[in-house]
Amino acid sequence: MTVDASGLGFREINSAVRKAGDSVTLTGCLGQRFICAGMSGVSVRIEGVPGNALGAYLNGAVITVEGNAQDAVGDTMNGGRITVRGSIGDAAGYAMRGGEIFVRGDAGYRAGIHMKAYGDRFPVMIIGGCAGSFLGEYQAGGLIAVLGLGCGDRPIVGDFPCTGMHGGKVILRSDCSGISFPANVNAHRADADEIAQIGKDLEEFCRLFGYGKADLLDSPFTVVSPASSNPYKQLYAPN
Repeated sequence: MTVDASGLGFREINSAVRKAGDSVTLTGCLGQRFICAGMSGVSVRIEGVPGNALGAYLNGAVITVEGNAQDAVGDTMNGGRITVRGSIGDAAGYAMRGGEIFVRGDAGYRAGIHMKAYGDRFPVMIIGGCAGSFLGEYQAGGLIAVLGLGCGDRPIVGDFPCTGMHGGKVILRSDCSGISFPANVNAHRADADEIAQIGKDLEEFCRLFGYGKADLLDSPFTVVSPASSNPYKQLYAPN
């Protein structure tokens, strides 16, 4: 089923998606917020540019965006998948606690801020291009990988990556020379076992966007993880 979203508000769009059955294509999207918020059990293909908070609180639905998306993609999502064939704005995966976000292009500032994992919920965000400043800020769980494809001379990540990080893992397809990490994290060259641990996610990225896995593995990877299980102790504990 196809729904023309031109001129519709998000409530009308979401109502049409819920009535459409298992699969729907949205055409003419132009900045409408909260598309597919909280949804499960539906596959949605979007033509155009969805607005802020696409897939917020997503609970199992599958969303594919054929172009770019704006800020807060997957805000607090619980499960499901969001695939973006272009780039995304700021704060993607904010407080994300399950599911997957795959982005072919770049991400703006604060991707993965407050991402967390619990029980069998393990969020994954794979960014194909570059990421802006404050990547993984206050990250508490899950995986963020940035692959640096098409970045040219731009740094793979902006300023202050992993500030306040106290759980989870960030993997950057770069030797990260010239990148300054905060004292609360450890950054080291990934070994073969660590790269193998994200092998399935890399393979899925390649399948979605037409890359070869061997092409992704032709570069060093850097793993960033918390330096302490209690990185704030030094701030609050008495001397």
